[in-house]
Amino acid sequence: MDWNIVSFALQYGCIVIEAMLLIYVAWGRRLKSELTPAFYVGSLLAVDLARACVLRLHGLDSRQYYYVYWSTDLLLVIAAFLLVCLLFRRACLHEKKIWGSVRLSLPFVFILVTGISGFSFSHNYSQLSTRFIVEFNQNLYFACLVLNTLLYLLLQQIESTDEELGLLVCGVGIQFAGPTASLALVHLTTGESFAQSLAYLAMPLCTLGMLVVWAYAIVRVQDRASEVARQKAPVLAGATANSSV
Repeated sequence: MDWNIVSFALQYGCIVIEAMLLIYVAWGRRLKSELTPAFYVGSLLAVDLARACVLRLHGLDSRQYYYVYWSTDLLLVIAAFLLVCLLFRRACLHEKKIWGSVRLSLPFVFILVTGISGFSFSHNYSQLSTRFIVEFNQNLYFACLVLNTLLYLLLQQIESTDEELGLLVCGVGIQFAGPTASLALVHLTTGESFAQSLAYLAMPLCTLGMLVVWAYAIVRVQDRASEVARQKAPVLAGATANSSV
């Protein structure tokens, strides 16, 4: 099996789903209510389009694609951390005390990850692109995975009734698990080609899984809202008629 073809299929499949999901949210005028997932999906779409353009122009084995891939992966992991922060904010919307503690903890986690990655890089100045970025991405992806797990446990503790948020958090877990494991493998093998190929394959596959879960969450919530509105309409109409009598 040609894994390059599989990787390309996953990449372009993700681009199609990301674009369709953004169009669906924008067409339904739900950008305000779905700002958090729209922000991250938009980041994914911009990165995927940039990678696809460079890939088409220079090829998979080119240095241009290598640098674009890892630099955009750095942007993605920062967007992922911001995504987790926004999901925590949504979960703690009515939990002011919990949010007060979380709001102080999240910047500390980012600074800690940056410091640990910088300390590791200080022992090897000659490989900025292959050492520091991979180290930082791996550490921050792992931190996001831990934070997302804590967020899931928090939702269970406060007995959140936000079904869409629960599905978004589950999708994020799928998204972070793959990059964390594949980047750890790249680090342990000091950038062996097979490990990098596995990372190229695992990341879009996990992203595809997350997009499917998110699409189901967004569409399902909208359908339920429409159904509830249709059920309430006759009741409201009857109440209005009785009050007029």
